[in-house]
Amino acid sequence: MSRAGRDRIELRGVRARGRHGVLPAERELGQEFRVDVSLELDLGPAASTDDLRRTVHYGLLAEAVAARVAGEPYALIEALAGRIADDCLADPLVGAVEVTVHKPAAPIAVPFDDVSVRVRRTLRTSAVVALGANLGDRRAALQGAVYALAALPSTRVRVVAPVFETPALVVPGSGPQPDYLNSVVLLDTALAPRKLLAAAHEIEAAFGRERSVRWGARTLDLDLVVYGEHTSDDPELLLPHPGAASRAFVLAPWHAVDPAARLGDRSVADLLAALPEEERVGVVRRDDLALVPPKLDSTAPWAETSSAETGHAGK
Repeated sequence: MSRAGRDRIELRGVRARGRHGVLPAERELGQEFRVDVSLELDLGPAASTDDLRRTVHYGLLAEAVAARVAGEPYALIEALAGRIADDCLADPLVGAVEVTVHKPAAPIAVPFDDVSVRVRRTLRTSAVVALGANLGDRRAALQGAVYALAALPSTRVRVVAPVFETPALVVPGSGPQPDYLNSVVLLDTALAPRKLLAAAHEIEAAFGRERSVRWGARTLDLDLVVYGEHTSDDPELLLPHPGAASRAFVLAPWHAVDPAARLGDRSVADLLAALPEEERVGVVRRDDLALVPPKLDSTAPWAETSSAETGHAGK
């Protein structure tokens, strides 16, 4: 087990008043909730440097949890626990989190001590998403897709590949199309593969993608190429992507950022080398159109204020 799996920061019994519940009286009057949070992260860098920036500020974490409880009401404490977990995973130092939400004053008709829900989230699955666009401002569309993927809950973009320009694939007999710009993104996510694919389709739609013509020109195209070791022959979720092994515009950017990558039982390098020469030379790297990777700075709520600004002695 890695140190990140052994090291933890545990925060117990954060109390705050919220209006979470199904009943109208719960929304109107509110009640006290208690929250426990356990973060899994590598504490080695903080231990060796004594630098607060290398760990999570538990004083600000507590304030963020309390603010989430006091904020937007949810019908279910399951939803509240999940939202707190998403907040925690927005910090790039955190690899996994367990959140328990207690509702000791729940409207239950018999005597009881407590009711709670516990959720666990982890960024344990690596995925590869291929990006492409050949209409409008192609680079802007790819850049927007990168930021949109990074903004998905429980998802972290690790690497953004270089941009390659590629002739469009067209249906025989159809007219020519503008060249594509292509890239790939390597990311870690706690989203299930179907949810990740659905989110990719929503991002495409936000950029005006229409699925009316096969191999038609596209403002934005996002393909889920691989999702960990997961395989699927469901027509709506084919994994690994069946066309990726023969597409230089996927293999070239992927190989550029991960030379040891494998697709099925073959290396990406071998698959790329096996393609016809005219396909390989037709994919041209465009470093002048390089995409800006999302900042790896924490977007967790407690990162919005530095420890110097807070003056807290809690950490």
